[in-house]
Amino acid sequence: MVKKNRWGKKYKDKRDWKSYNKRLVNRGMFYINPVFLDTWLEETKAMNHGKVGQPYLYPKSMIEFLSVLHTKNFDYRGLEGIARGLSNRLGNFPIISFSQIRKRIIELKYSFSPKKNNLLVAVDGSGLKVSNRGDWIRKQWKIERGWIKVVIMGDEEGNIVDIRIGNENLDEKASGRGMVRKNHNNIDKFMGDGLHDCKDNFKLLDQLGIEPVIKIRKNASTKRKGCLARQKEVLTYKELGYKKWAKKKQYGKRWPASEGIFSGVKGIFGENIRSHKTRYMYHEAKAKFWAYQKIKDLGA
Repeated sequence: MVKKNRWGKKYKDKRDWKSYNKRLVNRGMFYINPVFLDTWLEETKAMNHGKVGQPYLYPKSMIEFLSVLHTKNFDYRGLEGIARGLSNRLGNFPIISFSQIRKRIIELKYSFSPKKNNLLVAVDGSGLKVSNRGDWIRKQWKIERGWIKVVIMGDEEGNIVDIRIGNENLDEKASGRGMVRKNHNNIDKFMGDGLHDCKDNFKLLDQLGIEPVIKIRKNASTKRKGCLARQKEVLTYKELGYKKWAKKKQYGKRWPASEGIFSGVKGIFGENIRSHKTRYMYHEAKAKFWAYQKIKDLGA
């Protein structure tokens, strides 16, 4: 058999395995680390200040702890068992039922924000499956359940700045513009693939004083057509060619700010959604990205 030469340069693994192994160990400690026991009384006291009706018995940090485990595919009854086991071994604290766990997790508000100013950000979209069926079943039985579309804005360090979640018809370009408007005070440079090569994006970035680093389509016209900002970028792109343009604009930094985040989330938490109602699907999808950012913040 003829041996074929590998396309491109030979891959060199430059990963710092000592540091990577330490991160994986820290990640395991993060999953089973009931820090809520240290702040239980203070948290519940603050949560119940001015509250009308039945007071909260379980702190928010406990629910967040269980929510992370839920993203790792533990069901609600399994989470009750984990809480019961920790109570028996560590502190004999009140046991929360699986129905209460579900209610409190659904009520959690997951949020994201920029980590600093002068950010280089990228916007990209990807999908999560709403069932574990393979393509063969979809084609054979003609069962179409759609999928959940997630559009994220990330920075060059791999942090999630903002997120939008919807069905497969979610407009990635419009979602990107919405996130830019919300976070523009923290953004210096915006990166996007060829999908984001449109006049509306260039006009918005020009108005907000943000540098565009958007891959131009091959058949892009060099005429102004009502958008001077895009015309300038098209001319620069065509003059330099893709490789020189990408090097000059540091386009390679788009990967850790977009596709790298999707790769990390799906690798750690999977790409399947177990909920059935639409709003719970969106909440579960958002929880995966929130949990990933929690791990990222702890250096795990």
